[in-house]
Amino acid sequence: MALSYTVTDTTKLSSTAIYGEVLCDLAERHRDIVALTADLASSTKIGAFGEKFPERFFNVGIAEQNMIGIAAGLAKGGFVAFTSTFGIFNSARALDQVHTDVCYQNVNVKMLGTHAGLSFGQAGSTHHSTEDVGIMRTMANLRVIVPADGVETANAIRCAYETPGPFYIRINRGFDQRVYDRDDYGFTLGKAVELRPGTDITVIACGSCVNEAVQASKLLENEVKVRVLDMHTIKPLDEEAVLKAVGETRRIITVEDHSVIGGLGSAVAEVIAGSGKGCAFKRLGVPDVFAKIGLHEDLMAIYGIDTNGIIAGVQEIMGRDFEEDDDWTDEV
Repeated sequence: MALSYTVTDTTKLSSTAIYGEVLCDLAERHRDIVALTADLASSTKIGAFGEKFPERFFNVGIAEQNMIGIAAGLAKGGFVAFTSTFGIFNSARALDQVHTDVCYQNVNVKMLGTHAGLSFGQAGSTHHSTEDVGIMRTMANLRVIVPADGVETANAIRCAYETPGPFYIRINRGFDQRVYDRDDYGFTLGKAVELRPGTDITVIACGSCVNEAVQASKLLENEVKVRVLDMHTIKPLDEEAVLKAVGETRRIITVEDHSVIGGLGSAVAEVIAGSGKGCAFKRLGVPDVFAKIGLHEDLMAIYGIDTNGIIAGVQEIMGRDFEEDDDWTDEV
């Protein structure tokens, strides 16, 4: 039932490749852009920037903490610093520097965390990045974006440059299905995109799970009307879109390539709980475990965050019983 994708699709769809191209394009027009990596220029595709602008490119070696500290210093000197390393190294290994040098100083460092979620699944637990959103969204002054595909990654990079202050942009190793056919679909920082209308249930997704949610909605359209929201910005979260979905569909599922603790699901749950509104709610994501080792698509299936997993989640929530009058306005 689920749509599949293979390694042969990734050459033209890789978010990391698009990130490298967009950054080079921006740097042609803005000489204040500098780029840094921690010995991962090729893997994170920022090497293209180094080839084109060697005088503005710094490879610090396998030293992520130094990379973030140097980036903060360059930003204090008037540059806009883009850093590039694997998501888990950015959010865990260099967290002290992220906290104190970047976020506390509130400087123009734009951090790209690549190979995020389970997208580098075959590399093992040391390279899985299923905690990074939960870690990074607790940092004051930091905006967190999880693009759905390469087109949205391009919009996120441009937005990060144009918006003062620190950013964390989380992208995959590759394996991205195209969600958007054009870049002028209406990307706005902190505003979700409604990809599919629906009145029965809302699926709120981010990153690689957005395409899976869209496919699930299409496959279920004769059975149930599933609204799909691309919640690309985790911080600041689009609270208005969440509460609108609660009021209009009263059934919410979140789905993310991340732990169920601390990420998109937790952020949405906080909004719902704070509103006092009642709804049926379910989080789909990686459970409180270190994930298995394997290919990304296989791991998404194992943890129920692929199309089939989302369909099963929707069917479960739709099967729950509610109060007889189905009127929840009295639950405020």
